[in-house]
Amino acid sequence: MQDIILLIVGAALVNNVILARFLGLCSFMGVTTRVDTALGMGAACTFVITISSIGDWAIERWLLEPYGLGYLRTVAFILIIASAVQLNEALFRRYSPTLFKLLGIYLPLITTNCAVLGVCLLLVEGRYGFMDSVVFAFASSVGYSLVMVLFAGLRERVALNDVPRLFAGPPIGFITASLLALAFMGFSGMGAK
Repeated sequence: MQDIILLIVGAALVNNVILARFLGLCSFMGVTTRVDTALGMGAACTFVITISSIGDWAIERWLLEPYGLGYLRTVAFILIIASAVQLNEALFRRYSPTLFKLLGIYLPLITTNCAVLGVCLLLVEGRYGFMDSVVFAFASSVGYSLVMVLFAGLRERVALNDVPRLFAGPPIGFITASLLALAFMGFSGMGAK
């Protein structure tokens, strides 16, 4: 049980996909102007990362690895991710049309979100078992969602204040993101001398 808790905390906070590994920055900067859209993108990515990681784990363990087809890993993983995104898009269109319209082009672009492929490749690299893979993928995506929502909240607060013209818009967004990354760096620096 302790190993699972450490895996969850490590994946969500210490080795956060956005702030420690710098993956998924396109959606991080593009969708985080409002908390509701950030929450929707976080939910969409959580679904896609978790589902595609399960499929990618199975393909890796039962097809690519046994038959020496590792060179097809990226193509196979992207096909599974694209399928999960299509399922995700259909579910959003059907059950949440408002959020579907708010996310717009960012929803199908989850296919090219490097955070999704990055988590799948980290699973292969880490040689996790099935349950550990599911936990790692889910925890990584929850960490991704957490950072997206936190950053969107910070951006909403910054938008209400007078920012010098030189820093208005993207510059203050990047400054805020860097400060958030430094705050999360404290998790990985615990116990270090």
